Amino acid sequence: MRPVHARASWIQALKSSKPYVLASVMKSALARSRQDLGQEMVDRVVVSLEPDGPSKGTVLLSHVVRAFLLDPGQPIPMEHHNYWVALQMAKTFLDLGYGVDVINFNNSNFWPRKPYALFVDTRWNFERLATVMNPDCIKVLHIDTAHPLFHNAAEARRLLELQQRRGVTLKPWRFMMPHLGIEHADYATMNGNQFSIDTFAYAKKRIFPVPVAAPVLYPWPGGKDWEGCRNHFLWLNSGGLVHKGLDLILEAFADMPECHLTICGPVKGEKDFERVYHKELYETANIHTVGWIKVDSARFVELADRCAGILSASCSESRSGSVIGGMHAGLIPIVSYESGVDVDDFGVELSRSSVDDIKSAVRRVAGLSGSELQGMARRAWESARAHHTRDRWTHVYRNAIETILDLHREQGRIGESSRLPRTFPVQ
Repeated sequence: MRPVHARASWIQALKSSKPYVLASVMKSALARSRQDLGQEMVDRVVVSLEPDGPSKGTVLLSHVVRAFLLDPGQPIPMEHHNYWVALQMAKTFLDLGYGVDVINFNNSNFWPRKPYALFVDTRWNFERLATVMNPDCIKVLHIDTAHPLFHNAAEARRLLELQQRRGVTLKPWRFMMPHLGIEHADYATMNGNQFSIDTFAYAKKRIFPVPVAAPVLYPWPGGKDWEGCRNHFLWLNSGGLVHKGLDLILEAFADMPECHLTICGPVKGEKDFERVYHKELYETANIHTVGWIKVDSARFVELADRCAGILSASCSESRSGSVIGGMHAGLIPIVSYESGVDVDDFGVELSRSSVDDIKSAVRRVAGLSGSELQGMARRAWESARAHHTRDRWTHVYRNAIETILDLHREQGRIGESSRLPRTFPVQ
């Protein structure tokens, strides 16, 4: 079966965050069924975008192709910043004068039929396609997790520790298939800090850090009652509750009745975890389980205004977008080193992420004066505003790509060859 191809013009839609696709071979079919595209079709579609002027070549971008299949006027989904990141990556290359072919990161059927100036992938397509690109193609891995082996080992260790504490075994939730992308890459960009970058250091590839493209910016909560919120804390995260350290945080707060914890995350989606921690989640007076919440909602702002800090005891991240979002909402970060967030003088880094360690950090923050809490939260908010916005991401990512292009020019590798290295199988 041949992959489905769709050609799209890069008009004003993407520039105003309202992308659309003009299909070629299946134009009418895509127009009728864009909302109902099955995963199989999504994994086969190729979206081709052209720059406004003469093209310097074409970039192959393996990312979230659904971001390019939105209807005109349909907002970019907020559930994960990857949708916006994929669109902005494409726009960066278009602004630099390159055409862009976009495939889904799960597309295992695509094979290059033409030379590419750059190949950018997030995970599993990299080692499959990197070896069949034309020799002068610049291969850039975009990393959004710690190294998979570190990631999996860290979660396994947390599950074993939980088993020893509670006498029950929970199954892995966030294990990922290891890949060798960094070993095939010329360069990498990474949403991460030194911790997460170091998990890839063995490959000795140059890695360009990029910030979190926070989807929501909140005004500074000027009227917040800092004395009243000193004992209130927020946990905000996605699935993989043991990986994210919620088990440890629940056990800590169950032993601190004077401190309150509000939980915002998909607890109902992990039934085994919910069963093991039912008492803490639903029968403990100082623990309030809200569940999944939209971060652009008035309800989230209301909850954040009641809390002094945001907690993350994750065992492995590239850089926690949830913590950055909390900082944008004026919350003091209390985080594990492995959360990938530098807290400087405006937060607390957990030394071991043990139950006792979490209790000590929470009580330390709760014991601060109202003015001290306000000062730390203000510095956290200012740091998030300065470093983790969509505008900042756009600037940093473009600088990274321009530096990569310059380095390749200096090495004489751009323009060496436009030959494809082999004949590809008929599909």
